[in-house]
Amino acid sequence: MVKNIRTFAITGVVAALALAGSTAAWAQAAGTEARVVDVGSGVVDAETIKEGLFPLEHCEELRKNGFKCMGVKPTVTFSLPAVAFAFGSAVLPQSLMRQLDVFAEVLSANRTLPYTIRIVGHADASGTEEGNRVLSQRRAEEVRRYLVSKGADGGKLDVAGVGSKDLLKPDTPTSADNRRVTLGR
Repeated sequence: MVKNIRTFAITGVVAALALAGSTAAWAQAAGTEARVVDVGSGVVDAETIKEGLFPLEHCEELRKNGFKCMGVKPTVTFSLPAVAFAFGSAVLPQSLMRQLDVFAEVLSANRTLPYTIRIVGHADASGTEEGNRVLSQRRAEEVRRYLVSKGADGGKLDVAGVGSKDLLKPDTPTSADNRRVTLGR
């Protein structure tokens, strides 16, 4: 399911997540800010996405079910697969659509929550700075368009393209792993 986890300083305690039967990835996290989960080629389940994007609501669910919430964990930014976008393209392949279907399910089921989801497009360093920024913006917009077509509230989806400024693999700037989209809060 979740292939690779990069942790960037995480807040809160995640013991409540282990009680709720969350993935092993959650149980490994603890720190002070937010984290990025590289989804890889797997499809993350709806519960994991919900816990990652809306952690306060998960804590409320635990309380309603008689569990003590041991702290608030940080939100998660999900990095969707490097293989998603062909070189120079913003076309969504089937593998990415399968992943986005689960995100759309979670987002449409939680339309009343007051949160904005940020969709950030990325590019490898193959092109010019301006070309990469435009391409990464198109990738983010395509993901937004797809999520809205599947029932997500477009007013709660913010898009940005960062070009090749935030490489997943900075040691190999032209790697396909750097062509991705992230979704988080």
